[in-house]
Amino acid sequence: MIEIKNMDGEVIHTVDADTLVGADLRGEELCDADLSGADLSGANLYYAYLLGANLRGANLSGADLKEADLSGANLSGANLTGANLEGVQINSYTKF
Repeated sequence: MIEIKNMDGEVIHTVDADTLVGADLRGEELCDADLSGADLSGANLYYAYLLGANLRGANLSGADLKEADLSGANLSGANLTGANLEGVQINSYTKF
């Protein structure tokens, strides 16, 4: 089981798996999640709420981020190769 924590170290979501590769996180509320350096390759993040999330250096290659809300998220150094970014919501606080 994997625990996803926020920036304060509090568990905000658990995934019943040994890895986040290909994880099904559709529609999950992961606001302020600390996913820095996480391997989310091939993950389904369709319509996920990632407002203010730390995805710095995360591997999002091949991930489905369609309609995800990345407002204020930090994606500095993230690998977005082949990711579906159709309809992704960002704002002036989102970092690439």
